Amino acid sequence: METLTTRREHKKAVTRRSLAGAALRLAMERGLDGVTVEDIADEAGVSRRTFSNYFTSKEDAVVDADRERTRALIALVEARPADEGPWQALRASTAELYRARPVPDIEWMAQLRLLRRHPSLIARQAGDQVALERDLTAVLVLREPDEELARLMASTFLVTVRTGIALWLESGGAKVLPDLVDRLLSRVTIQGT
Repeated sequence: METLTTRREHKKAVTRRSLAGAALRLAMERGLDGVTVEDIADEAGVSRRTFSNYFTSKEDAVVDADRERTRALIALVEARPADEGPWQALRASTAELYRARPVPDIEWMAQLRLLRRHPSLIARQAGDQVALERDLTAVLVLREPDEELARLMASTFLVTVRTGIALWLESGGAKVLPDLVDRLLSRVTIQGT
């Protein structure tokens, strides 16, 4: 029974990645407005109904890789030792995330940044950032009961990571992303931690 469940989960993950990859490729080729859910489903070799089992819209499919990384990061922070401080847990989790998952391809990241200039993706991205800050704050409150401080850490952490990614993209990938992000995170001082 466990093997069947594992295979089913693996198949679902493969289908999800296939749909998300197809959505991003097609959006880059045709522009987001030139792509339909049916196009994405056809490209991935699944039905429209299967697409709807995984995503509510083409925009959701395009930003899925970021959401997957977000889910992984939150899980890593939750799994850190309970006696570890919140900022240290964030830094360690980020380093572990980069070790566990390949660093994104710079061309893919640049494409995603271009796509995110589309109004419907900007709105989706803003909503995702608010949700991520809220979810990180909830995890950090378990380590730092001062909710204001926990929220400050979550938002500062997210801005620092985004800054690292922007600097990495601007360098054309010449800088090592995990090292750059960790260096920036080490420069942040939050009083009370």
